[in-house]
Amino acid sequence: MWSYQYLRRIDLFSLLPLIGLMLVSLLVISSTSTGELQRGQTTFFTSAVKHQIQWFVIGMGAYLFFAGFNYHKLREWSWVLYTLTILMLIGLFFVDPIKNVHRWYQVPLLGIGVQPSECAKLSLILALSWFLEKRGRASERWSLFLQASTIVLIPFILVLKQPDLGSALVFCPIALGMFYFGGINKKIFAILVGVCLIVIGIVAFIFLEVISYEEMRGFFSYFLKDYQYERLNPSTYHHQASQTAIGLGNWIGHGFRKNGFTRHGFLPAASTDSVFPAFTEEFGFLGGFLILFLFFNLIYRGFKVVIVARDPFARILSAGITTYLAVHVLLNIGMMCGFLPITGVPLLLITYGGSSVLWTMIALGILQSVYTRRFMF
Repeated sequence: MWSYQYLRRIDLFSLLPLIGLMLVSLLVISSTSTGELQRGQTTFFTSAVKHQIQWFVIGMGAYLFFAGFNYHKLREWSWVLYTLTILMLIGLFFVDPIKNVHRWYQVPLLGIGVQPSECAKLSLILALSWFLEKRGRASERWSLFLQASTIVLIPFILVLKQPDLGSALVFCPIALGMFYFGGINKKIFAILVGVCLIVIGIVAFIFLEVISYEEMRGFFSYFLKDYQYERLNPSTYHHQASQTAIGLGNWIGHGFRKNGFTRHGFLPAASTDSVFPAFTEEFGFLGGFLILFLFFNLIYRGFKVVIVARDPFARILSAGITTYLAVHVLLNIGMMCGFLPITGVPLLLITYGGSSVLWTMIALGILQSVYTRRFMF
């Protein structure tokens, strides 16, 4: 089931961007948490940095465990994990809300919050991989597509009701990528891609001000509430602040902790949703390019695993995990650059927070489990 021998076969080229992203995370968190320091203190290791390092250590332990764990066993437990996750998402509505939303369980003794929506993404990937593999060629039928869509819609609706639009939207492109590698009917896939492109195109045109935000209000009022439509406003303070921080960085930035705009609190959620503009204010276009380069290499290595996967379950599973990574990067940076509405999607491995780090590292560990067993027959 688990063997340390497989750890010798880990793709070292995927570890380099992983470690690089962790270092970027610590840099930006240290810079944005200087407010907690007393006057005259200059230490790099603020309490927020120490907390993030703890989660990186825990996450690396999970990464190594799942890299050595036989991913075939996950196939057997996929539905159990999926069912438990659904029950956890339902249970959120029976506990007191935190910050007026039903997103976290508060663990009393540990003093930490657990966010089931992060677990739900990986549970969905596992369950959908199992389902599409089991159906094989039958997945081309419309009835099978509807069943697969139901697997996606259940956690989608529960997360959307928390409310957490950002996490809920992530399920859609993940499912789309898995449908492609799982052999869903090409006509169905083409229709889904067409619908997605139309929606993304309309939203992008609104944010690029090619289409008037106010003129589209009447159309969207049929299926969006007013507060939901306000997310499509391209002139929100958060959007303007993010683009200002990116612009202030210019080519090479102002240097570490020389982020006057962010440091004075003008950039909302600087250590969570807005880590990309916070980092680029300090390190400029080159810093932003570094982040994109590291993510590109990590995602590229992920798709290499898809290619070498030895069975349909492994191929679909790897595609789901790699799509999961890519979608978070595109959505978060797209939001911060003013192309998409800000919905709270984290920039994985950089954003401050434990749940996101832990489940991302587990997902990457499973990806390595597929890679290290690629020659097994």
